Amino acid sequence: MFSLPPLFQGPSSLQAVVAVAVLTAVLCCVFAPRTAVAHENVYTKERGVRALYIFGDSLVDVGNNHYLPLSIIRADFPHNGIDFPGKKATGRFSNGKNAADFIAMNLGLESPPAYLSLSDAPDRTRTFLAGVNFASGGAGISDDTARELEQCLPVNKQLDYFSEVRQALVCQLGVEKAKKHLSRSLFVLVIGSNDIFRYVKCEHECPLQLFVDSMALALERQLKRMHDLGARMLVFVGTGPVGCCPSHRVWNKTGDCHDLANHISLRYNEAVYRVLQKIKAERGDFCYSFFDTYKVVMDYIQNPEAYGFAEGRAACCGLGTLNAKVACLPISSFCDDRKAHVFWDFHHPTERTYEMLANVIFRGSKEYVFPVNAGQLTSL
Repeated sequence: MFSLPPLFQGPSSLQAVVAVAVLTAVLCCVFAPRTAVAHENVYTKERGVRALYIFGDSLVDVGNNHYLPLSIIRADFPHNGIDFPGKKATGRFSNGKNAADFIAMNLGLESPPAYLSLSDAPDRTRTFLAGVNFASGGAGISDDTARELEQCLPVNKQLDYFSEVRQALVCQLGVEKAKKHLSRSLFVLVIGSNDIFRYVKCEHECPLQLFVDSMALALERQLKRMHDLGARMLVFVGTGPVGCCPSHRVWNKTGDCHDLANHISLRYNEAVYRVLQKIKAERGDFCYSFFDTYKVVMDYIQNPEAYGFAEGRAACCGLGTLNAKVACLPISSFCDDRKAHVFWDFHHPTERTYEMLANVIFRGSKEYVFPVNAGQLTSL
């Protein structure tokens, strides 16, 4: 039977602890911004998605790295954003919108703002109710990946920030309404590519199976923490054929895909799906949709014409072989027809590719999205 530690066993000590807890809750809610009435419709809907919370790497980063002064992994300069409204670079690694934007559009929601952009916002809790984007270019499951790739927000840090958001929601709505709000919100996680890139680059510093197992174990802890913080509906976007990114094709004289990187991606995705099944078995209120990015993107690469693409190997923006020797920088050249390319730069898809992937996430068959697609998940 659980018993309190000695420090809290005396009646007077327990009363003091309770008093401090009550006072903390009162102060928190007294000083929290009063926006519950204005957003009553957001968290009283009986069905539908109430908010969108996004975690991950550069595939869904909407500008968090712009607020990290030491980060070298940024996209807040031309030619990024050339097709974005206003033709401006926003921190998205894309010629326009990215996956986060199209996922939000499929839900009928505004694309959530970058968490770090809200540091000086006068009424952050009002924004938190609709969703937040914590994703950061260069992020990985492992904190070591972030250190290797300079300053970014690894998944653990992103979850720390979400914990702060959750606390703000509790103060604003109360425990039960905050819990209900989060249970009807959609959580999206896009992670793993940078960990794989790092493993391949570091010349296999540990056995492959050990590496995949360690990623799966760390991810399991992170997903369980996300669940503990209130997440009940999760879309997990698996890693694509990362060895077919232009950046890794140029490692081969033939320009072919990097077989080891692709093999690791497949093994990682298999491990992720086992983790999701395990958590579902242990926590019955956890519902998920797994998107097999690998299979879909490989289809685009191997049969570009069938999907309306003309180029599935080279990047649109960059310099050198396959436009992949130099990143998409202001000095780089870029293609005129971005819609004809699968890849925007040496790592990231074009806006059109992002849009097509999001459509499969929400409407795809079980060949690509399982056990249900995101559209079915959010209708449960």
